[in-house]
Amino acid sequence: MSVPAVLFDEPGPRARARHRVLGVVGALVILALLALVVRGLADPDNSQLTAEKWSPFLDGETWTAYLLPGLAATLKAAGAAVVLSGVLGVLLGLGRLSQARVVRGVCGALVEFLRSVPVLVMMLFVYYFCIFVLGVLGDTSTFVGVVGGLTLYNSAVIAELIRSGVFALPRGQREAGLAIGLTPRQTLVTVLLPQAVTAMLPSLISQLVVILKDTALGYIISYTDLLRSGTTLSSAYGNLIPTLIVVAIMFIVINYALSLVARLVERRLQTARRSPRPVDGAVPPGAVDAPTAVPDGTAVR
Repeated sequence: MSVPAVLFDEPGPRARARHRVLGVVGALVILALLALVVRGLADPDNSQLTAEKWSPFLDGETWTAYLLPGLAATLKAAGAAVVLSGVLGVLLGLGRLSQARVVRGVCGALVEFLRSVPVLVMMLFVYYFCIFVLGVLGDTSTFVGVVGGLTLYNSAVIAELIRSGVFALPRGQREAGLAIGLTPRQTLVTVLLPQAVTAMLPSLISQLVVILKDTALGYIISYTDLLRSGTTLSSAYGNLIPTLIVVAIMFIVINYALSLVARLVERRLQTARRSPRPVDGAVPPGAVDAPTAVPDGTAVR
């Protein structure tokens, strides 16, 4: 019988008591810091938590002129980046799994390079490339900069997810595809890739949360996303902290909804694996065949 490996021994009575004391002290320190922050924001000189600072959010123009257009721009950039990064990520993932050494080396170098460069640097590069090389100005350049930066970085992440998903499959899957006469490329595309994408689908959906959050980096290149619209609103009404709180709540709601979708997809996939569909015409398990009549009048099973 194998003994499961553990990272550390189970704490004893003194260690558990010490952990409880440290937990209580840490919670008290956090509450004290929050109290100081709230007290500072409620100071009459700052007056960021007064009812006057929150009143603009009761006006419909605040939402129709600032927050909702910014939210639409954020979702637009995130949606475009999701589609493009998914396509490019699959291509790079297949390239890393290619039998051709040159293709595998080029795709591997691209993936490692794109993973090493920060998203903001990629956004700035694409943005200034559009301005100085392509001559594209205005909102188009900012949109292309945000979508391009997100696409380049997240495509490398998706390529690594696909590669790790293929490597995590049993070797018998590849051998079975080759045994029935498929070429290595056909085996990868028709046998291994669908299973890898299905296995990594929860992680792929969770990557949507990262893409949506990283759209806020477009603030640096003046993209009118939710964060930029919120800061414009705060400049008009002088309520920076309440506006940031509302923007943060909007991001939390959207990201939490995407996380729920990832969990539902994962549960659905697990349920589908546990309950395979019966073959058409097959007798269900436990069913008894009906008696069959023969010419002499007797019945047999």
